[in-house]
Amino acid sequence: MTDVQNNTIQFKHIAPKIPSLVTNLHNVIKGLVLANQTNPDKNHGLAWCIERAVKRNPDGIAIKSDQGAMTYREFNQQANQVAHFLLSQGYQIGDTAAVMIDNRAELLICVAALAKIGVAAAMVNTAQTQKVLAHSINIVKPKGVIVGSELHQSIDDIRDQINIEQDHFFVVPEGDIPSVEGYRNLLAEASNSPRHNPDESKKVRRDDPLFYIYTSGTTGLPKAAIFKNGRWMKAFGTFGFIVARLGKQDTLYSTLPLYHATGLVVLWGSALAGSSAFAIRRKFSASQFWDDCRKYDATCIGYVGELCRYLINLPESPQDKQHNVTKMIGNGLRPGIWKGFKQRYGITGVHELYASSEGNVGFSNIFNFDCTVGFSPMPYAIVKYDKEADQPIRDEQGYLQAVNKGEIGLLIGEICPKAPFDGYNDPEKSKACIIENAFKKGDRYFNTGDLMRNMGFRHAQFVDRVGDTFRWKGENVSTTEVEHIVSEHGDVAESVCYGVEIQDTNGRAGMVAITPKASVNFDPNKILSHLQSELPSYAIPVFVREQQQLQTTGTFKYQKHTLKDEAFNPEKVTDKLWALLPGEKAYTQINNNLYQKIQSGDYRF
Repeated sequence: MTDVQNNTIQFKHIAPKIPSLVTNLHNVIKGLVLANQTNPDKNHGLAWCIERAVKRNPDGIAIKSDQGAMTYREFNQQANQVAHFLLSQGYQIGDTAAVMIDNRAELLICVAALAKIGVAAAMVNTAQTQKVLAHSINIVKPKGVIVGSELHQSIDDIRDQINIEQDHFFVVPEGDIPSVEGYRNLLAEASNSPRHNPDESKKVRRDDPLFYIYTSGTTGLPKAAIFKNGRWMKAFGTFGFIVARLGKQDTLYSTLPLYHATGLVVLWGSALAGSSAFAIRRKFSASQFWDDCRKYDATCIGYVGELCRYLINLPESPQDKQHNVTKMIGNGLRPGIWKGFKQRYGITGVHELYASSEGNVGFSNIFNFDCTVGFSPMPYAIVKYDKEADQPIRDEQGYLQAVNKGEIGLLIGEICPKAPFDGYNDPEKSKACIIENAFKKGDRYFNTGDLMRNMGFRHAQFVDRVGDTFRWKGENVSTTEVEHIVSEHGDVAESVCYGVEIQDTNGRAGMVAITPKASVNFDPNKILSHLQSELPSYAIPVFVREQQQLQTTGTFKYQKHTLKDEAFNPEKVTDKLWALLPGEKAYTQINNNLYQKIQSGDYRF
């Protein structure tokens, strides 16, 4: 095995990969130049990329969806009309507009239009409502709101809580809906505007904000990460030219929400780099996924989170390899299903990546190794970390210490001209993410909050989020490791691990929520021997919860905060619950009486 059998990469693994890069040397050089441009006066950004793709492939398909297909020329002309109209309404470089539209072509048209005139698009999560939605809009101080007619009720509910002039509420109708009361029809009012590229698109610079991408906040309210045009170019150059390597004949199919950076930046950017078609779907459907790939003639797919697990849990079919998809780009593919997924669906290239909306360091699997987030040319370090103290370890001189090859530590990215940290719109939140004087006086690093294994040759393997590690029996338990092991069992469709508190005990006991495979009569004791053979005793989940479907975010991340809050309390949970009581060899189902005994200390965990 040429990847990570011993969790390290050696030159003998790299050498066979070099010829493929040499063959693609022209694109590699172009990608590196675009990604590493630091001139703040350079006219580069999303608008530049769109107009480049139009010149290269004007009559090629830009967007495919259930609404039909649109060429690059048609897409660009509609975006230009919206851009010219917004200019006439007083929008200018430096302004912000909140955008809340489902995955459809009009969303990308509006984002492109805003990019062309230097207006930042605040990409609002379409699932947000009420207090959270009002907070997300208010923190970026937008000049206007652009909402899809399918979501206008969510805006109506909080309209009196946001400080926007009434004539700057725009709607993008869908289907036969001509208008929505109280909103201006953006596309209708822009329909008579000029179709040529606005002059403003040539004035946009790399340091101008392009998007606000929302990330989870520790208080439960989202934070708005600033995403500048320069960061777009880094992704465009790296993923588009070095990783994806798509061409005019290719179609990249994505079901990921476009308010998230993976879908909007990595996947759409990769399609634009190749002047390729970008096929989108409103929401992910496992049962329709491969049918869509065949319908759109997809050659590449995007993925994130547990999407691949949903697909591999589908019943096997003779059609599993009857498609033209050869590669996939995304993040979060679990090592436990990595090779099985490739083999079942005939995928030859898994281009896993690592990045964050607010961070300044990224990895991409350009050499197509298994079970790694890949390679990074950015200045970074993986340093020793004290999980119990929840902070990196400093030596006697007060400096951080890099881990050795094969070891696990905290990933930090150096803040420098090559890798700036744009941060959040809240300076205090940005400051909290910065580590100063890491290796020398005056240096500054971004704290990713992620534990990585140093694999050598500037490769890494994702291990865990710092916050997803809990301590039990004096040992650190990795939730990711437990999830991998649990999900390997044949009865398990998916699982999520987390730590829960038991009264009068130290640390947190492990708990796992499991969704069994269809038609399985779930019994946690069937998997207990598997857990005992694969996990140390302290990492074996003390509690098990059976769920028919695990709750996830729009990007397939598990909603652990709810699971932690409900824990193993039968008064809060209608699902079946089990406990591995001290001294017992099997799980016992929890009822109210047993719960009270556990919490009153009748059992010494």
